[in-house]
Amino acid sequence: MSAHENLPVPPALEIPDKLYFRIGEVARLAGIKPYVLRFWEAEFPTLGPRKSGTGHRLYRRKDVELVLEIKRLLYEKRFTIEGARKFLDDRSKDGHGKAEAARAGKAARQARNAQTALFVDGDASVLDAVRKELRELAEMLK
Repeated sequence: MSAHENLPVPPALEIPDKLYFRIGEVARLAGIKPYVLRFWEAEFPTLGPRKSGTGHRLYRRKDVELVLEIKRLLYEKRFTIEGARKFLDDRSKDGHGKAEAARAGKAARQARNAQTALFVDGDASVLDAVRKELRELAEMLK
């Protein structure tokens, strides 16, 4: 267990229910200056607000949540920028891997259900086709 894990977790911040936030609003919510947000945009590729027709930055709710997470990692957990970037990248890869595993599990359940139906029907050619698809899925997941 690292020293970073012993820090208290701050109470959850209430983010207003809006589609878009301007840079000043996000800065106030996070308790940082707007130039810090602009710097973080350069350092964290996943943080990329949209631009309005007039060039204003428009942050979505997920961007605001990411800003708050970056602030927590940098200011409370005392990560370096590089360490925070790596932590967020690893976390997003883990989340992607879990979603992929869930899809593979669903496909396997569907195949088992299809196999069960095939045993009842006794059609070996369909069973062979399902086996082939399962092998292809297994190869894609390697």
